[in-house]
Amino acid sequence: MRVEAAVAEEATFGSLPLTKGERTWKAADFSWVTLSLAIATWAFLTGGSTVLLVGFGDGIAAMLLGNTLGLAIMVLGSVLLSQRLGVEQYRALKSVFGAVGVAIVVFTVVLVTEMGWSSLLGIMFGRAFTEISNQAFGTGFDVEGPVVTVFALAAILAGWFLLSRGPVAISRLNRFVAPGLLVIVALMMVLLMSQHSWADLFAAEPLAPFADETLNFAMAVEFNLGAGLSWWPVMGTLARLTRGPRAALWPAYGGIFIGTAVAQVVGMAAALMLGAADPTAWMVPLGGPVLGILTLLFVGFANVTSMASIAYSTVLAIKQSSGRVLAGLRWPALCAVFLFFPAVLALFPAFMYGQFMTFVVISGAFIAAICGVIIADYLILRRQNVPLRALYASGADDPLRFTGGVNLAAMLSIVVASVFYLWVYNPITLETLPIFRFATATVPTVVIAIAVYLVANWLLYVRRGRGAYGRTDPFAAAGGK
Repeated sequence: MRVEAAVAEEATFGSLPLTKGERTWKAADFSWVTLSLAIATWAFLTGGSTVLLVGFGDGIAAMLLGNTLGLAIMVLGSVLLSQRLGVEQYRALKSVFGAVGVAIVVFTVVLVTEMGWSSLLGIMFGRAFTEISNQAFGTGFDVEGPVVTVFALAAILAGWFLLSRGPVAISRLNRFVAPGLLVIVALMMVLLMSQHSWADLFAAEPLAPFADETLNFAMAVEFNLGAGLSWWPVMGTLARLTRGPRAALWPAYGGIFIGTAVAQVVGMAAALMLGAADPTAWMVPLGGPVLGILTLLFVGFANVTSMASIAYSTVLAIKQSSGRVLAGLRWPALCAVFLFFPAVLALFPAFMYGQFMTFVVISGAFIAAICGVIIADYLILRRQNVPLRALYASGADDPLRFTGGVNLAAMLSIVVASVFYLWVYNPITLETLPIFRFATATVPTVVIAIAVYLVANWLLYVRRGRGAYGRTDPFAAAGGK
């Protein structure tokens, strides 16, 4: 029994494949998790940021178009591979990048992206509770001051407490959080439209647009594409806990899409009618002192569950990518190591909040390229057949060794595609090329990543019989139906 318990713990908190009995999430469980993730404060903020550029009607169109494409790319690049194998996402990605290549991706793109999101969630929590203090107790704390950092650090500590107890605790809590968030979103929209007309809403001007309307819409679409892609670092590892492909694919796409859509619509409407993109600034004026404070309280705590959910896969990625360096640390200690860095970023709440749109777009540039490589490798070259045992092999006999543990074709494709993205659209200077207006930067970036990878991988590995392409493994079909 001790051996079985140890194996089960390693599967949940380590990199061993999950058995059918260890896959505890049904479609409903995963749906509540994804809904809860989507309807956090960031969804309201994403909606409010969208209408900085476009009005309500165009904002809905940009949100639907961007998230439809972004989430589709994200799901194809994460959920399918991990769920089928029942393996932690970054262990499974050894088949794409090689063991050392995965570590490069984890300790650059993934770590920076998830540190940023975790810190933002903590800061949003801090701003919410600072606003509660100001409204309930008459304090005059600055929503970008040190009190925000104190509350943010408290949120990160609470996130560590929940995260250290694993995915089952996260799932159970989300069964209550997600329905409550849906009720809050609906209530906010009812209150908003009881005070304003639909005609006023659709006639409202964007908060801070550029002179070129076409460019404004393209940037709004691109921003929402980045928001959809931003789920990639966490969704694969969460999906492996589901009981079958159907319990993973549709909740991953539909749960995030629905949660994002309803929350963003409210965020857009509130920002246009109340003149503030920050949800912590308009919830109390909209709901009144009692209801507004209760809403902020609930949404603030929902950020903690969101933080725990996104940090779970990141901590697993750090554990399996660090080799022996962190192998001796227990799960709670690993969680603390990761959350230490978001805690440092929380010391700069004004900077993190001010760079929200830039952060989303830049992270989306690299994730788009990564997803393109994964789609090309798993769906086209391997045809969804990954040698499961090779994921745990090492040394010279490792069939997934590639070149010193790195798939050079994958690294080259990511660099080329990401550079192309930043050439077409520079999110810092906001300079764009003409192609951006009708094709965005993300879509051609994914296509270029796929094309470069197929050519480079064939030249370096497939034609030379390296990389275990064309091999089948009877253990790989562990996902069930």
